[in-house]
Amino acid sequence: MGHGSEPQKNKKQYWLNLTLAGAAGQVGCVTLVIILAAVLGGLWLDSRFQTRPLFTLVLVVASIPVSLMAMLFIVRLVTSRIKAGPPKMERTDEEVGIGKSS
Repeated sequence: MGHGSEPQKNKKQYWLNLTLAGAAGQVGCVTLVIILAAVLGGLWLDSRFQTRPLFTLVLVVASIPVSLMAMLFIVRLVTSRIKAGPPKMERTDEEVGIGKSS
């Protein structure tokens, strides 16, 4: 009876799951890159000015709000995509004719 909406519901759920997984991956990678850049930059500055832990600690602590702002930006971007819904796929003339026999 209500089987027609079941594949559509599954497609929406699949799209939502992919979008959320992509967002989690992006947030994790961006956070890793920001913190890694802070640590490497701090170590380089410390070796340059012989102030062993100072710059490293300052940059790592300063990277926390930067990382949070990057997370907020990514989550807001993904949220706007989720609100817009899954992208509409339009069929080309070739795709429409695939199932038809001449």
